[in-house]
Amino acid sequence: MNQSVSHITLKLATSLDGRIATASGESRWITGAQAREVVHQLRSEHDAVLVGVETALADDPDLTVRLAGWSGRAPARVVLDSRQRLPDGCRLVSTARQIRTYVVSTTPPQPRLVAAGVRVLQVDALGEERPDLHAVAAALGGEGLKRLFVEGGGQVAASFLRCGLVDALEWFRAPMTLGGEGRPAVGALALTSLADAPRFRRVDAVALGDDLWERYERI
Repeated sequence: MNQSVSHITLKLATSLDGRIATASGESRWITGAQAREVVHQLRSEHDAVLVGVETALADDPDLTVRLAGWSGRAPARVVLDSRQRLPDGCRLVSTARQIRTYVVSTTPPQPRLVAAGVRVLQVDALGEERPDLHAVAAALGGEGLKRLFVEGGGQVAASFLRCGLVDALEWFRAPMTLGGEGRPAVGALALTSLADAPRFRRVDAVALGDDLWERYERI
């Protein structure tokens, strides 16, 4: 029986030039209300929503589904947090007993997080103390989380793409440009040739107010 995650979707909400925030970190809101509603619908269709610890620290997100009249099962929240830096007072930790919340770390579980109801999964490190994403997928799959929705940030997006783990891409683009000093949606991929670039096939494009929602699948 395959115990790994079976499908991974990467979500990007960017400017036209692929930026997710200004140089100062301002990002709310790049896309409009219609795009954000679709993101909540996509969250509801997955078993877990995943972000990196830098996104969790900067935004203090809920990572919940907020749709009018929605009463389905809440997806789990997952944070890649090698050194378990999530603070006790953040929303993800303070609501961990109400909504299943995981921290994926390369170090043993911290008692303070466990006491708050956070489920800490320890996996092998792969350079710079970053978690091995194949091990992450196996660990989350072992928890019954088969469909994963990855929401950021740029380094996390790049890591999943580098590992060839992204099956689908949901890209929301707003009609604005932020320039080279803005924060990129995808971090460094360390490519040496075009042949090595992750490639996708566009399967749909939908206008959402002023924004464009493009859907891709891995080739």
